[in-house]
Amino acid sequence: MISGKNHILIVEDEPRLAAVLGDYLTTAGYTHYWVADGAAALPAFRAERPDLVLLDLMLPGRDGLEICRELRRNHIVPIIMITARIEEIDRLLGLDVGADDYICKPFSPREVVARVGTVLRRHRQIPNEMKESPLTIDDETHRASIHGTMLELTPVEFRLLCLLHRSQGRVFSRDQILSLLYRDHRIVSDRTIDSHVKNLRRRLVDAGGNEEWIKSIYGVGYRMEL
Repeated sequence: MISGKNHILIVEDEPRLAAVLGDYLTTAGYTHYWVADGAAALPAFRAERPDLVLLDLMLPGRDGLEICRELRRNHIVPIIMITARIEEIDRLLGLDVGADDYICKPFSPREVVARVGTVLRRHRQIPNEMKESPLTIDDETHRASIHGTMLELTPVEFRLLCLLHRSQGRVFSRDQILSLLYRDHRIVSDRTIDSHVKNLRRRLVDAGGNEEWIKSIYGVGYRMEL
């Protein structure tokens, strides 16, 4: 690793795609290390100590979601999931296990580099030793609390909270939120999202939080900042 440069671990089983990503990252001033097998991801992480992980979802050896879960249990390293799946549930699962962002194939390598920069900047804004959050989310039990006070959430509200919290600082449009929240592809109005956000803000306040944690971006959508 070159001192002063952010180091990226690429976990991707398509050699050509990994090579292109590596070239673009190098041009942007990053260093990188590539592994093609999921079973090699965690040993490479321990050896390389990357500043960010680009993690493919479908991998030989070990599934990307399992790798993401294990990384998130013990580390605060930023993770961007890469997937060829277009089903909304897979995107949501990637966020639920702790991914900071996701990118669907096919994509522009320039877009990936831009996302890498955005996620790294977002993490640098909060020093690691200060990353303790008043909000705790338990994906396995589908429970969330603020300083120990449980939030009474509907399943949709819980998924909305997970989506916004896992990608703090990122703006989601109403259409994006709709597609990520509803697994059964039901037809609902985008104003339904406004209603869910309003209810979620109220529940945050009731549990001792702040409604301003979820910010409205006029004409665009919502983002979360704690």
